[in-house]
Amino acid sequence: MRDSLSDLADPDSGAFVAERNGEVVGFVCVSERSHFTGEVDTYIGELVVAQKAEGVGVGRALVEAAEDWGRSRGRTRVVVDTGAANAPARRFYAALGYEEEDITVSRALD
Repeated sequence: MRDSLSDLADPDSGAFVAERNGEVVGFVCVSERSHFTGEVDTYIGELVVAQKAEGVGVGRALVEAAEDWGRSRGRTRVVVDTGAANAPARRFYAALGYEEEDITVSRALD
């Protein structure tokens, strides 16, 4: 998270903050990332919503802000990475119309 926020000096990155009753309840960090095809995508690096603000549209609003940011820069695609075991995040993005497309495999080293 610290790395994403430190990138804000880069003109190809940004952040949006959600507030409710004067209290920060979430944020999203966005940047641009090159796809292997050469196309540049909007990339959501961090999406955080306070537990007490889950399920009321804060995450959806933050993703929409990230998508609007990408559109304003002429981007046609948004990419998000999440862990395979993070079922709540995967359900959240699927409900917003995101499709899973890449698979990363890993193995712990002794």
